[in-house]
Amino acid sequence: MNLSLDLPSPLNPPFAERPDLKSLGKVHFVGIGGAGMSAIATLMLQAGMTVSGSDKSESAAVEKLRSQGATVVVPQAAANIGDADTVVISTAIKEDNPELVEARAQGLRVLHRSEALAATMSDSHVIAVAGTHGKTTTSSMVSVMMDALHKDPSFAVGSVIAGFDTNARMSTSEGERWFVAEADESDGSFVRYRPEIAVVTNVEPDHLDFYDTDERVFESFNRFVGSMAPGGVLVTCADDAGAMDLAERARESGINVVTYGQSDQANVRLGNTTSEGIVCTSDLVWDFTLQEDHYQGKGKILLKVPGIHNQLNAAASFICGLLAGEEAQTVLDAVAQFTGTDRRFTLRGEANDIKVFDDYAHHPTEVFRALEAGRTVAAGHSLYTLFQPHLFSRTREFAQEFAQALSTADRSYVMDIYPARELPIEGVTSRLITDAGFSEVHYASPEEAMEQIVRQALPGDVIMTVGAGNVTEFGPRMVELLQEKQRETE
Repeated sequence: MNLSLDLPSPLNPPFAERPDLKSLGKVHFVGIGGAGMSAIATLMLQAGMTVSGSDKSESAAVEKLRSQGATVVVPQAAANIGDADTVVISTAIKEDNPELVEARAQGLRVLHRSEALAATMSDSHVIAVAGTHGKTTTSSMVSVMMDALHKDPSFAVGSVIAGFDTNARMSTSEGERWFVAEADESDGSFVRYRPEIAVVTNVEPDHLDFYDTDERVFESFNRFVGSMAPGGVLVTCADDAGAMDLAERARESGINVVTYGQSDQANVRLGNTTSEGIVCTSDLVWDFTLQEDHYQGKGKILLKVPGIHNQLNAAASFICGLLAGEEAQTVLDAVAQFTGTDRRFTLRGEANDIKVFDDYAHHPTEVFRALEAGRTVAAGHSLYTLFQPHLFSRTREFAQEFAQALSTADRSYVMDIYPARELPIEGVTSRLITDAGFSEVHYASPEEAMEQIVRQALPGDVIMTVGAGNVTEFGPRMVELLQEKQRETE
């Protein structure tokens, strides 16, 4: 089974067995406050490990880890390594970081965060959820479903799950153990988890600052599928061209594949989707065989989150439940327990019957799906959007596509680019999006956009803040402005 070409590290790690967690000794995290790093640190603390870490600044995540028993120091310095046995880094940590320099000088074991996460999966059946879009919501949905099925899953996902108040938890089960992981493709390191069930929601070009070309993105997903445990099952979307190409290559290599979607080709097929507010339902029909097991039946997906993309996520989750050995209706009831995850169409507030939602979408397809859900909830009323592009490189590559997606709203305002890890690129600004020729899409500062939106919005309208940067801060501020406007008119 060889689905992959040779690619540079970390795209080309050995497919070794997961390291034993207890063998890591005392573990120190460089940059412990990040979403992915804090999740792994939480898992290790819950497993009884001694955990320390550092970060550049204080944060809620840092304070929470301290409350759980971690020793966290701000800022970073070589002395913070202390008596650690293992040091964990992410791709964002540069070789000249003083703590990494000290760890290498001492000859300590240095693990990429994906290797550290893999170590927490010891003795578990792993469900790894990958994809250009939807992996956080789908992995959260699978976690909620498995919990409702009394599987007591461990999980590590990219956002706080509604009802769980955390993005990571270590199972206390003494029986069969399950682990649900969001498998991030951004640096190619998602090939280390050896899942028995690999979910790929879709495959599109992204993170070209790392991959350079579309072909290398697709190749990384080949490697992800090739990294599955022997006898593993690929669950992927029949509506997505990249995912179906991946499924075809997997089948040719003898890998078990189950597809879902609205397509007639799907093994698990969605139909008759209806929405009422945030509640969305679809008919579901399934018919497929794996090994000697035949799965066939009909049912209905009911979710308290809107959008066809979430119905697709639910279909993927449903398949995972079937593969975990549960009865179909029991699985559908368990999927229905999902009520969302932070920054995925999250309601930030309401005033004068105007709702304000926040979404993490930062790729054109994600933006379109988020606004599609917003349009559904608006139900004939107007949809306003404040969008913050994320990364100069992504804006350069997808400016036209972002503009087209944002035109789904009645009026979209685009603020300056959130640079994250990147330095500015000459000639790349938000105006690449706003000058793309769509009359609904306008450049504005956050203050200008909020003033315009609050002045125009009427009862029944929906407002959305969209993007992976600090645009999330402006949702609550718009709720306050709407409340002030309402008081002035009463």
